[in-house]
Amino acid sequence: MFDPSRYRCAALATELADEWVAYSELSSVSQGQVVAYRRSIRRFAAYADLHSDDPSALSLARDIPDLALLIHEWSRALTTEFSEGSTSPWSYASDLRTLIRFRAARDDVTVAASVRRLLSTPVPVAHGRCNELDEFTRQEKQALIRAAWDQVRAVEKRLGRGRDLLASALGHPEQHGWHSPANLLWALDNGTATFAQIRPRVPKLSSAPAQLVEIVEQGGVQPTDRLFSHQLMVALVALLYPRHEDLQAFRLLLVAATGHAPEELTGLRVKDVEFTPSGVRLAMDKQRAGWTRHRQFDAPAPTPHPEAGALNAPEVLRRLLAVTEKARLAVGEAGRERIFQWGAVTFGGTLTVRPFASNGASASTFGRWVAARGLTVSKPVDIRRMRKSVKVEKAIARRGVVADIADDHTFQTFMGHYAHGTTLHVISGNVVNRAQRRWLDTALHGPVIVNDEAAAKLDEPDVRAALGISGEQAQQIITGQLDMGVTSCRDPFASPYSKAGELCAVAPLRCLECTNAFILPSNLPQLLLFARHLQRLRLQLTPQHFHALWGQSYANLKAVIDERTPNEITLARRQIEEQGLTLQLPLATHAEFDQ
Repeated sequence: MFDPSRYRCAALATELADEWVAYSELSSVSQGQVVAYRRSIRRFAAYADLHSDDPSALSLARDIPDLALLIHEWSRALTTEFSEGSTSPWSYASDLRTLIRFRAARDDVTVAASVRRLLSTPVPVAHGRCNELDEFTRQEKQALIRAAWDQVRAVEKRLGRGRDLLASALGHPEQHGWHSPANLLWALDNGTATFAQIRPRVPKLSSAPAQLVEIVEQGGVQPTDRLFSHQLMVALVALLYPRHEDLQAFRLLLVAATGHAPEELTGLRVKDVEFTPSGVRLAMDKQRAGWTRHRQFDAPAPTPHPEAGALNAPEVLRRLLAVTEKARLAVGEAGRERIFQWGAVTFGGTLTVRPFASNGASASTFGRWVAARGLTVSKPVDIRRMRKSVKVEKAIARRGVVADIADDHTFQTFMGHYAHGTTLHVISGNVVNRAQRRWLDTALHGPVIVNDEAAAKLDEPDVRAALGISGEQAQQIITGQLDMGVTSCRDPFASPYSKAGELCAVAPLRCLECTNAFILPSNLPQLLLFARHLQRLRLQLTPQHFHALWGQSYANLKAVIDERTPNEITLARRQIEEQGLTLQLPLATHAEFDQ
């Protein structure tokens, strides 16, 4: 409801309210967004009443009074009403502009030119940023799950006690006694007696029979004389239907088992749950995204209502359906499909069976649920942190691969709401480790340098074993049959750069980066020629380009040449001049070197 007459700028408030109604109906926005637009209108109308010289003259159709300036000043003033970094100022200002923009798009109304110009400018306040929730610690999560299972077993035991009482009932209390809990429960279950009829028959605590006092005590409260009749009604209802706190436990377990948002799970209907041989298939509505998604959750087939339940979705849902069956039958046909149903009695004695609320109220009751069980967890006590705990565990299990972690929302949502805190640390740590491992492997794995002493003993078994080559390979290296131009090779048909069984396609360009390569003393002239070519390329290419293409080869080549003595290098250069040696490269590579 919105009453424009409450404001001095009633004409302007009416115009905005008209657009609020029309836009909400046309866009089919959520109830929360409808309320958000109303809050924006109320806040701006109150500001206009205080800061306009003539509020009654304000209108979207007039340039005077200057409504555009008033909207701009209000938007800027919003930042002083909220904490630093809050998203509320931007949301209020943006929602008001949305309604005005919607009106400006119509042909049957007039919107002032100054207001239209305002719509073409950005919102004058920063968007702000939410303080993202971090996950529960592992110890907190385990404690919450244990408490939830204790609650589930307690409600199953309580409802079982209620069924036993119904089975032992003699009939209507009018004929068989009003002081029998079984008869009272039977009358309530069959609808033959109401709380209004039962309450006058309930004696005071001082004269109440032991069986009635025991029912109240089993409900978890201490009986008092002033509230005894109401306490008895509450305890009887709890023997028939689950309570709100019972559904909190089921909600917590489902979030922990599936990793999905709480509102998706509490909105489940009976037709959305399909048990399969391997588990359960759920159809869940994500209202904010407008999605209906189908997810399969597999688990071993559980035994019916075991004492200790496993944390898997099929087990939790089977027990939830059994617990809420009577509550679902008690509501009308329209609401019977909702699984999360609970029963309560008002102080006036009215029995109500209602669906579990998945709005802000349930968040506060979750905090009370945690406190009532004596648990100590870090603030804020929000069930959404359990969802993020599941995400973190998935991040750890999947080793930080975002494509696998962000499997139930977009990458943008994951990076905006989940890639922080422990999750970010896990992802970042894995990325850094992979990068370090890659560069470490590159640095440590390269050609084998064979000195003069080892080259003279290649045919000896100990040397061959140390180098990891066979006798045949040693002979081929000695005779030059495996000479690839710049280096020798243990097996040109087992190249890491080509398909197995094919001749290496990148020799000798990548030999200085290959673990198959053997650098012999006789290769020094070709190495010096290759170094000369790389020096020329280093002058022709940008440093970044050269490093990307030849950085590792150049670093390895420099390390090999630095191992040689000045006398060896001098002799190798003399050999190049006297014998007219040239760099032995494939013909196709000369085009690249000449570029």
